[in-house]
Amino acid sequence: MNYTDHSVLVNNINLHYIEYPNNGPAMLLMHGLTANAHAFGGLIAAGLADDFHIYSVDLRGRGQSDHPAFHYSMNDHARDIIGLLDALGLNQVILCGHSFGGLLSIYLAANYPKYASKLIILDAAARMNPRAAELLGYRLSTLDSVYPSWEEYLAEVKAAPYNTFWEDAMEEYYRADIRPAQKGGITPSANLSNIIEASVGLAQISWPSEIEKVQQPALLINAPEDYNLDEPLLPDDYARETAEALPHGKYLRVDGNHQTMLYGKGARQTVKAIRNFCLPAVVAPAPADQ
Repeated sequence: MNYTDHSVLVNNINLHYIEYPNNGPAMLLMHGLTANAHAFGGLIAAGLADDFHIYSVDLRGRGQSDHPAFHYSMNDHARDIIGLLDALGLNQVILCGHSFGGLLSIYLAANYPKYASKLIILDAAARMNPRAAELLGYRLSTLDSVYPSWEEYLAEVKAAPYNTFWEDAMEEYYRADIRPAQKGGITPSANLSNIIEASVGLAQISWPSEIEKVQQPALLINAPEDYNLDEPLLPDDYARETAEALPHGKYLRVDGNHQTMLYGKGARQTVKAIRNFCLPAVVAPAPADQ
């Protein structure tokens, strides 16, 4: 599906986003810790943009957005998003975030509530697997690495333990993930020092307290299949715990792991769930009396 690229100056940085126009409700997609705006290509392929006007943003330090050396707290990210929504003239949107973006959705709904009508939280919770840093090690090891060619980088990501299958939308995401390295070759767009700072900012938030403040309807979608080292990144019981703590939260389990839920069967299940949660049911008129 065709999209358009945009960039806007907000919070002293250029923030890049892609847009899939539609007459439906506005939805803002926010990606995971090291990802980019194209991370949701599998959901788009599964029909998400058929019903919603989609904006998908490159968070600061990722993709084509500016990469400032510092300022990666949750509130720095939140102020970027508020600036983007104000620049777009969007008073209220459906916030949909995956992983880090899911927690950012919670933070925004708790602290800037007027901007969020509903929340879609994709595989994020107050508690993740205690071994999360270890499970993310494969992905983090690619950051700051230099690859001689796109083909070698693609081979590396296809070998990742969490990529249990492959489809075209994944390649689009990984193509958007790279930039030229200073001395030749390519390297992932996100750099490790910025990602570490973002992770520290994440850990400084009392997530149970933030979750209690969320008054919008929220759907938490969990994909608890093994991500790495034979373990899920978000275990089912932790996901249910957060869904139950949300004042107006619901829980749904879909196929896939933390990464593959955005593609294939998991993506189709996720899009169906989002439609059911966000769009009013169409009630057929009663037949006229004969």
